[in-house]
Amino acid sequence: MAIKRTTKVDSGFSMSSMTDIVFLLLIFFLVTSTLINPNALKLLLPKSTGQVSAKATVSVSIKHWKESNTFSYHINGNVTPVRFDQVEDELIELLQTEEDPTFSIYADETVPIGEVVKVMNIAKRNHYKVIMATSPE
Repeated sequence: MAIKRTTKVDSGFSMSSMTDIVFLLLIFFLVTSTLINPNALKLLLPKSTGQVSAKATVSVSIKHWKESNTFSYHINGNVTPVRFDQVEDELIELLQTEEDPTFSIYADETVPIGEVVKVMNIAKRNHYKVIMATSPE
């Protein structure tokens, strides 16, 4: 007496749960990738072998406009420039709640050292720590 099964084994696989996971991962990576690049300005940073492990919360970018031989200052990578006489007030406002106030300076390779020193003097007056951003060699 042979007993036969009336149901057959389904060899199919449901991909709906896998596509849900892939979709959630895609959203996660899209959201986190916007946080990676805070510097929206195109700067050619000087090269250096030494890297600092400290993390600055605020950045000041100095861009040199060769055509007019002028400089623009940008806080936290903002595209709209800030006048130099407003840079100190902006830094004080942004760093007043920090326990160990530190900011980084992103200066184009063509920016004279005098312009960088002016921003460093702001840090000295307010007892801030400064990190000079460079690109690795």
